[in-house]
Amino acid sequence: MATVLVVDDEASIVEVVTYALEEAGFSTLSAQSGSAALSLFREHQPDLVVLDVMLPGVDGFTVCREIRAVSNVPIILLTARVDEMDRVAGLELGADDYVIKPFGVRELVARVRANLRRVDLSASDAPEVAAIEQHPTTILVGQLTIDRDRFEAKWDTDVLPLTRIQFDLLAFLATNHGRVFTRAQLLDQVWGQVYTGDVRSVDSMVKRLRSRLREAGAPDTLLVSIRDLGYRFDFPPPTSAAAAQLPQP
Repeated sequence: MATVLVVDDEASIVEVVTYALEEAGFSTLSAQSGSAALSLFREHQPDLVVLDVMLPGVDGFTVCREIRAVSNVPIILLTARVDEMDRVAGLELGADDYVIKPFGVRELVARVRANLRRVDLSASDAPEVAAIEQHPTTILVGQLTIDRDRFEAKWDTDVLPLTRIQFDLLAFLATNHGRVFTRAQLLDQVWGQVYTGDVRSVDSMVKRLRSRLREAGAPDTLLVSIRDLGYRFDFPPPTSAAAAQLPQP
């Protein structure tokens, strides 16, 4: 039985959401402030967090950042903010999904299931690709090692500090080396079919992932942007002359 931590300053929302989740077979914890949420998280280590952005004191963005610093547990943001930049900010802090208020509890339960299901996906579901050495839980691409069991990615010997979405995005693209995927396809394959966010959110995720790789010494051209289409993973990366012609987001 997966445990879900529900965080919202409105008692009525907490009550409705926890009831729906428990009816769906989940165990729940609840908090109405950011500080209480962090205390519960540290004590109980829940499997997923449903987190309101607008919290008194310690806000939801801060809670998200604090949780992501120590855990890759899925985080679903609840937000009344409809501006795209607010949603992108949450995703870049490490959130896996978001639901805009007001929302239906059935949709939220579906999002919870989808995010937990994505965590459990095995590498055996991905097609084998030439030039990549694959084991049931490990992908080796040149200097890049992706270990699904340990939820760890390395460039040479440097561990990449990735969020769950960044890890899944890197693993998917590396597994499908050389293939171009549109932003919508990446949302479906990495975020899950129930994800309905703006496809441009993928650009922000790729930018952050490319930054993590760069910090470890990997070339920016490992993740190639295809103008007006999407992205592909290239290894070995293009030569410097060819790379100069590649558009970057």
